[in-house]
Amino acid sequence: MSSEISTNTDQGLQPWQFFVLAGLGCATAVLFVARGRGVAAIVLLSLVIAATALIGLAALRTFKPLVSPEDDRTVMYGHRTRVALEREKLLALRSIKELEFDRAMGKLSDADWREMSGRLRARATRLMRQLDAGSGYREAIERDLAARLAETPLPKAPPACAVCATVNDPDARFCKGCGGKL
Repeated sequence: MSSEISTNTDQGLQPWQFFVLAGLGCATAVLFVARGRGVAAIVLLSLVIAATALIGLAALRTFKPLVSPEDDRTVMYGHRTRVALEREKLLALRSIKELEFDRAMGKLSDADWREMSGRLRARATRLMRQLDAGSGYREAIERDLAARLAETPLPKAPPACAVCATVNDPDARFCKGCGGKL
């Protein structure tokens, strides 16, 4: 998905604009109908129209994702999100740790441990590969790292004592070898 801004302006009437226009039209009709009935009736009817328009907007916002062809922006791997895969990986690794603890405590035989550990390790490996596949994170991380390294100045060499030639910390004021002032 591209991050560039869309400048397409011939999209026509949007659904939310219909509710706003319908609310304004109904409010205008209420003003003409309730002209001689007093201010309270006009205010109440206008509030009812506004509330109806807001309920329509809320319903539109609720049901639009169910019927719109727009892609969901959540990164999916297979039929699951990255968060779900990370959670499943964490649970698999935790299960391996508990399994090893049970074996060390003598609650599990070696044959059972090998079988269960093999299945859990295969599952964790499969999840890690699924998380790493197609994500493109490595390239993004390398670009980000290169940019940060380019903008960060190199640290200056730690000071060495002129008397005993001991290398000191960069923020040191006195030599840690002889105690002389740097």
